[in-house]
Amino acid sequence: MSAVHEQHPNDINHISKENVTELETGLSRPSLESLGFDEWFEQKSKDSLKDGFSLARISEVNKSNYQVSDGRQEILAELSGKFLFNIENSIDYPTVGDWVVVQYFDDKSLAIIHHILPRKSLLKRKDPGKAVEHQLIAANIDYALIVQSVDSNFNLNRLERYFVMINESKIQPIVILSKTDLISEDELAKIGDSIKRFNDKYVFLPISNITDDGFERLQKELQAGKTYCLLGSSGVGKTTLLNKLLGEQRFDVNEVREKDNKGRHTTARRQLVRLESGSIFIDTPGMKELGNFAVDSGLDETFDEIVSFGSQCRYKDCTHVHEEGCAVKDAVEQGIIDQDRYNNFLNIQKESAYYAMSYLEKRKRDKSFGKMMKNYKKLMRKK
Repeated sequence: MSAVHEQHPNDINHISKENVTELETGLSRPSLESLGFDEWFEQKSKDSLKDGFSLARISEVNKSNYQVSDGRQEILAELSGKFLFNIENSIDYPTVGDWVVVQYFDDKSLAIIHHILPRKSLLKRKDPGKAVEHQLIAANIDYALIVQSVDSNFNLNRLERYFVMINESKIQPIVILSKTDLISEDELAKIGDSIKRFNDKYVFLPISNITDDGFERLQKELQAGKTYCLLGSSGVGKTTLLNKLLGEQRFDVNEVREKDNKGRHTTARRQLVRLESGSIFIDTPGMKELGNFAVDSGLDETFDEIVSFGSQCRYKDCTHVHEEGCAVKDAVEQGIIDQDRYNNFLNIQKESAYYAMSYLEKRKRDKSFGKMMKNYKKLMRKK
């Protein structure tokens, strides 16, 4: 996705004249509020600010630098040397949506990032590929909009994986069923029946970017000052939806390939934009892999009925696979728990445990190597 970098009334750098009253810290509270700053972050920032330091929000993450916003303008940003020195793993890096303590230079054309404020939420997944590491998606998200098109992209197992990731982060999910113009009412009704397994636990919004069906209802769901993250595979219509919410063709959109009905990555980076209504949106690149690890609370929240039956098992450490007296297996055999849902639970649980163990082993190796290097440097200094 390539953004048009020019002044626009819907950009996060736009703010009216009455919102420029400066605080003693050199911040404009109304400007920061337009980016989602609230009392929670104000309390967390009290011990981090000092003379010459300000607050900003990460609005874009690039390979070698960042963009931050103070609510009125975007500024190129880099990490301080001390910040880089103290980084131990990928979670320590800033990501889009983070609130950071910065120091401005060169007439506010450059910001140095010194500190990340505590996060309300952190959306992450396993780094795609063989590496067992976290990949940060976005921080301080209030609502995650999971976009699945109702054509061949619709997949309940993948949807549950999204729920696990989002619930683990204590974020409220909303499911957007896009491209409803491509299927009949009967086909849409069948999808409605298939999602009954979630027992009205989540909000499902069928929409069409072509006919505008459901678009007004979606707009009513959005709240000013809240941050929303768009998630989904390539080609499901995330960028098209964001352009529609913005009221203009701000970001590029690629067509879905006819041969396999799959999309190409239109969004190349994670970016934060603000709607005229006051809602804040983060668009993300499409995800081919959706691996999770260390997501116990996310699993419990997503598969709460399995957890409920699990408490009735004969053994407290029941794996729900082969034990006698397993209430979960009994519920599956009786049709109370959906067989596919049960299988998906076991797969995600097994995968999460494997990646979590691999991650801990990697961290132990990294720490051992770090200690070895420190001892080596001490020895060289003595010589």
